[in-house]
Amino acid sequence: MARKTPDLNTSSTADIAFLLLAYFLMTTTMNQDSGLQRRLPPIPDENQKVEDQKINRRNIIVVKINSADRLYAGNEVMDVSLLKDKIKEFLTNPNDLPNLPEKEIKNIEGFGSCAVSKGVISLQNDRGTSYQAYLAVQNELVKAVNELRNDFAMTRLGKPYAKLSESEQKIVREAIPQQISEAEPKDVGKHSRR
Repeated sequence: MARKTPDLNTSSTADIAFLLLAYFLMTTTMNQDSGLQRRLPPIPDENQKVEDQKINRRNIIVVKINSADRLYAGNEVMDVSLLKDKIKEFLTNPNDLPNLPEKEIKNIEGFGSCAVSKGVISLQNDRGTSYQAYLAVQNELVKAVNELRNDFAMTRLGKPYAKLSESEQKIVREAIPQQISEAEPKDVGKHSRR
């Protein structure tokens, strides 16, 4: 005579599986994508007239990254580690050189008159540029502007930029604007591989 096998009690298995799932969901970390934090300009009013803005050539520095991740700032081949200092010198134009940006005396609300650089950084890259090279260049550009803002805050307001109130930070942002223009990526061609 065949014996009947006893049934297993599996009523608590679902509870254990649920608890394990909940535990692993709460204790594991998810990779987060890194990206660029940018504030886009406001949408222009539909009734606003579009004016052609002519920018003096001396007020623009062209930063290019080609498909081989070679960096050019102005007409110089450059290592990314030197880019920050080049941009800081370009934006401040400490010796008022004629080939570096002009300065405009601007009245900043809550602060007074201040010489503000008209410098614009034009960033261009090829479609074949690696994301790592692009991010490294972006980081150096933003780092240059942030250091200039911090220097301004320390010398003019006596505190680091991060410790300023919102209204004081606005003053610093107006005195040291972050003007980075990004061009549409171009296809790799003869001119980008110098």
